Amino acid sequence: MTDHHARTTGSYSYGGSPYDIHTSSLSHPSRQTVKFITAATIGVTLVFLSGLILVGTVIGLIIATPLLVIFSPVLVPAAITLSLIAGGFVFSGGCGVAAIAALSWIYNYVSGNRPAGSDNLDYAKGYITDKAREVKERAKDYGNYAQARAQEATQGTGNYGQARAQEGTQGSY
Repeated sequence: MTDHHARTTGSYSYGGSPYDIHTSSLSHPSRQTVKFITAATIGVTLVFLSGLILVGTVIGLIIATPLLVIFSPVLVPAAITLSLIAGGFVFSGGCGVAAIAALSWIYNYVSGNRPAGSDNLDYAKGYITDKAREVKERAKDYGNYAQARAQEATQGTGNYGQARAQEGTQGSY
């Protein structure tokens, strides 16, 4: 029995089971009981503090409500103005950050550092170049086709006009 007590001290065990029946004592509270009492104490204290905060908030609103009603013709436009000013500052700051990010991306792209999304840009650039080349070739082909049709129409109109003139002279005989 002395060997077993040498291996355990308090609630720490150095080889034996912490749930050993022989070492449990009824005079010492268990760990679970201490945890429960601690949690309950903290919980009750926090509930009490939240109640005090709620009471303080209600008293503050009771005192401040007449002042808010009296000064509302001034406070409401002031609040609207301040919110618009703050929104403007936030928007301009966001635009500034976006501009800096865009300029940084462009600098990294131009310097060859391959920023995120540059592969998509290169793909789009190649795709647009290919499509522009196709459109140029189609326009050239269509221009040649239109020129040929115009020449045919001109030659046909000339022959058609000459044929009509010959018919007119033949009909006058």
